[in-house]
Amino acid sequence: MVATGFVVMLLCSLVTLVSSCARMGSPDGGWYDEDPPQVVGASPADRGTNVKAKKVRISFDEFIKIENATENVVVSPPQIEMPEIKATGKRIEVELKDSLKPNTTYTIDFSDAITDNNEGNPLGNYTYSFSTGAEIDTMEVSGYVLEAENLEPVKGIMVGLYESGLPDSVFTTEPLVRVARTDSRGHFVIKGIAAGGCYRVYALQDADGDYHFTQKSEKIAFNHDVVVPSAKPDTRQDTLWRDSVHLERITVVPYTHFFPDDIMLRAFTEVQTDRVLIKNERKDPDHITFYFSYGHDELPTVRGLNFDDTDAFIVDATEKKDTVTFWLRDTTLVNQDTLTVETKYLMTDTLGQLVEKVDTFTMMPKESYAKRQKQKQKFFEEWQKKQEKLKKRGEPYDSIMPVEPIVLKINAPQQLDPDKNILFDSKYPLQKADTSMIHLYTKRDTVWYQARYELRKLSELKYMLYGEWRPEQEYSLEIDSMAFCDIYGFVNHPQKMGFKVKGNDAYSTLLFTLTGMKDQTVVAQLLNANDAVVKEATSDNGNVEFFYVNPGTYYLRIFVDRNKNGLWDTGNYALDEQPEDVYYYHEEIECKAKWDVTLNWDPKERLLNLQKPDKLVKQKGDKKKTIKRRNAERAEKLGIKYEPKKKSED
Repeated sequence: MVATGFVVMLLCSLVTLVSSCARMGSPDGGWYDEDPPQVVGASPADRGTNVKAKKVRISFDEFIKIENATENVVVSPPQIEMPEIKATGKRIEVELKDSLKPNTTYTIDFSDAITDNNEGNPLGNYTYSFSTGAEIDTMEVSGYVLEAENLEPVKGIMVGLYESGLPDSVFTTEPLVRVARTDSRGHFVIKGIAAGGCYRVYALQDADGDYHFTQKSEKIAFNHDVVVPSAKPDTRQDTLWRDSVHLERITVVPYTHFFPDDIMLRAFTEVQTDRVLIKNERKDPDHITFYFSYGHDELPTVRGLNFDDTDAFIVDATEKKDTVTFWLRDTTLVNQDTLTVETKYLMTDTLGQLVEKVDTFTMMPKESYAKRQKQKQKFFEEWQKKQEKLKKRGEPYDSIMPVEPIVLKINAPQQLDPDKNILFDSKYPLQKADTSMIHLYTKRDTVWYQARYELRKLSELKYMLYGEWRPEQEYSLEIDSMAFCDIYGFVNHPQKMGFKVKGNDAYSTLLFTLTGMKDQTVVAQLLNANDAVVKEATSDNGNVEFFYVNPGTYYLRIFVDRNKNGLWDTGNYALDEQPEDVYYYHEEIECKAKWDVTLNWDPKERLLNLQKPDKLVKQKGDKKKTIKRRNAERAEKLGIKYEPKKKSED
């Protein structure tokens, strides 16, 4: 009997196990919530008319949250006083602080900032709207904002409209009428626009919250294209995923297609011509440096108040002349801890005019003369001990401490490109560079011959040696002692360095034919993977040539040099000047040794937002918020069947 009972119990257990594997079930703890929150009501009603209330309440079917409402939620028309936006439980409340305008459509664009509170399921792009008049405006326009200089997407910049009949000065005097904000791809959608109107589109990185262009430091974009909103019925494909790997279905969904949807704005910051003295410093005892916000050909002057300034300085300025350094010639002044100077320089006054300003500064180095002397003494004592040890061991030693040579960097690689030259860079200003003591030799067969070169002064600290380099030739650069002497009397030690100019077979040649650019001056820039310029060439005939290109992967950027100064120039709103046009070749360019690469390119063939190769784009697009679809994956792991249920079935 006991055995029979045991068999019966075993059979019952097996039946129970088999039946549990065959039926649908749910894992311990239940299924994940994969349903996005849904709007169940709003007060005033969404798309309501004749609205007078300034407080909006939007209700949802579950607890929700808003991600970074300050950045992601845009109210249009723009609000001078910031609206109060908060999510509480199953409700979002928006309180407008500005007075409502009559007969105006208001939109509150939440973008994709709304998710449910637990699983983070996104509602998707959601916009609430109402009208203070009898009709609500529903038109939209969209496009992209890109950096004019390098076609990077501009994230978070304000984009807005004015009616086209208004004067250009409206951008500097009145707030934008309707606004939106770009996403991580530089994309924008301006909603709630009246049908039948004509508009012009602007972009503004608003620094002071007044929604119009007031400061040169504000990034802007504008053009003269007149935008006329329109719409037509259209369809698109929507893809539904069962999980992160498996496709559920693709459906064709009807929607309203708004135009134009390809507005292109090139954002720029104007040249900061307002000149102010940012700072001054005496970082090291031998020089004083002044930093300005903007350069000027008329450099500042310095007069000593507690020292004789007669022939006291060597003045060195950066290329833009916005940083000016006064080097002290006299070591007595270098050793003087406190220097009081009167400085005259040009600055911009409140009327925007350059005027002369006079300031008095007391300049002190970071380390005092006494501290520096103490460090020198310590260094000398350590050197002395080292020489005494060498003497005791009977090894060669120095009885007199050698004089430090001039600190001179020479950029002479062992393998030199034929189109490169050799840079001499000194730590201190040079007062002498004697070419009779600088020798360049080239080797032909087994004999060394003197080679021609030219030494040019680039600045007080830099010289460039230009040679007639011949491919596959060996060279020897020999610099005698005292060829260079700085303002403190330090001279160089003798140096000798050998190098070889690489042969033509080590390089690639890149040739571009540009369509539609024949009568324009174009500067072409060969770029590396960091978007940095490797080589540059100028063309007036539509043909671009790059020689001596080292093997590798490159990219190409061009700009139309309107003023033929060889530099990319930004725009100016007051002068109605757009920044110079920039284009990117949309593909990588592979260059191999001994190869000639020939390409044809129409820079205007592709939209600007589709030109810059993805590998160069630094402003990457944010990952689109999607439902995670974890239930199907979980069910598959547990070996049970899962069929999603809608909220109404719960």
